[in-house]
Amino acid sequence: MNENFSLKAFVVLMKASKTVEDQVKKDISSYDMKTSEFTVLEALYHKGKQTVREISNAVLINIGSITYVIDKLEAKGLLERSNCKDDRRVIYIQITDQGTQLMDEIFPKHQKVIENIFANINTQEKEFLIDILKKVGTTKSI
Repeated sequence: MNENFSLKAFVVLMKASKTVEDQVKKDISSYDMKTSEFTVLEALYHKGKQTVREISNAVLINIGSITYVIDKLEAKGLLERSNCKDDRRVIYIQITDQGTQLMDEIFPKHQKVIENIFANINTQEKEFLIDILKKVGTTKSI
């Protein structure tokens, strides 16, 4: 029997992705946050002030949905909006001191969860995995 390795790779990738996603969601929910809220805060925490479009592109959430997430985080006092002086259409989003304090507390814990997920993979294997997944991610389908 001729084994279809592309199909097998797909199934293994999807199962691994689901396992990782479930673990990450569980971790993030333990901080009383939704994944979308955490990813927006994390982007601002590490990259600083950004436009709504930049955040949307960075966290892969569409513009319509990102506004809702930003509204919720702003209501919690974790981020704030500011207008661009040069272009009134552009709005910048930045993390507040309260948001930074929260991320200072929870991000190291979250990072440990991620480290634990990949604990059985050595550095060379991780580099190889990154290269392979980049190839998969840039492949154009018909």
